[in-house]
Amino acid sequence: MYVVLALAVFFYIAYRLYLHFFPPPDINPSGKYVLISGCDSGFGHELAIQLDRKGIHVLAGVYLSENKSKLQNELSANATVFHLDITKQQDIDATYDLVRKKTNTLHAIVNNAGIGIPGYIDWTSLELMRQTMDVNFFGHVAMTKAFLPLLISKRYSRVVNITSIAGIVAAGNMAAYSASKFALEAFSDCLRREMTPWGLHVSIIEPGFMRTPIVQDLNKTFDDFCNKLSTDAQERWGKDYLKEHFQGRAVNLFIKYAEDPMKVVRALEHAVTSTKPSIRYRPGWQATFIFFPLSCVPACVLDGILNYMNKSRLLPAFVDKQLKD
Repeated sequence: MYVVLALAVFFYIAYRLYLHFFPPPDINPSGKYVLISGCDSGFGHELAIQLDRKGIHVLAGVYLSENKSKLQNELSANATVFHLDITKQQDIDATYDLVRKKTNTLHAIVNNAGIGIPGYIDWTSLELMRQTMDVNFFGHVAMTKAFLPLLISKRYSRVVNITSIAGIVAAGNMAAYSASKFALEAFSDCLRREMTPWGLHVSIIEPGFMRTPIVQDLNKTFDDFCNKLSTDAQERWGKDYLKEHFQGRAVNLFIKYAEDPMKVVRALEHAVTSTKPSIRYRPGWQATFIFFPLSCVPACVLDGILNYMNKSRLLPAFVDKQLKD
């Protein structure tokens, strides 16, 4: 048994080294069209720039209309920038009409748009949970279904979905976000297996914490944090507990040492342009060496590790009261 495992590890490492030193060639970018959502900032913005430089026709959707001219000025005349809210079917339909006027075939769609608002389940409104699922899951499903005919009009096109380490490890304080990313992981796996006869590549990007607006926006004021909680929830957990939880974000090592987002952009670029894209990419040390291994351990062990990492010196107000009574 140990010999088999050792051989498996050896051949896997040898294979990875071979790919590193002898990577497969890239596609010919001539005449290729790539549709990207969420290009206002972060991964989508940088990917649009990188692909445009390679000579690919970039179709970049931005959520805020005021970001259109800024991005268009950074891209060549081959690129098209337009408003896109992936939660609105009329925007998706308008985007389809725009793309259809330019090409009958899409080389790739990159489902990048996303939101991430942390919070315990007891603190998160049902409205916010639905909003998170609408953007991070149903919006990407709607985009993929709408453009699937243009993707499979030729073989070896690809769908690239950005999930997260939160899509393989469901830590506390990330219920809405994790649920949406787990759902997108499952959707991606099903799509890849169903579309095998068409030769459609489906790649999943699973980054850890990166220096993007989503991570940087976590450190708002305590008042902003509390205002999102119902009065009942604030009473149940207590102001002291909530304040300690909020202050803990500033010392969270994964947030403090968030990684270079270009690691994700390079993975996205490979998934779009390589003749042999990978099924899963885990850019950065957090995803590769911490969260992926954690996803493989038994649930009871993972519970213990995550509970220890998030351990508070205080008890929620109502728990403290119950113990005293």
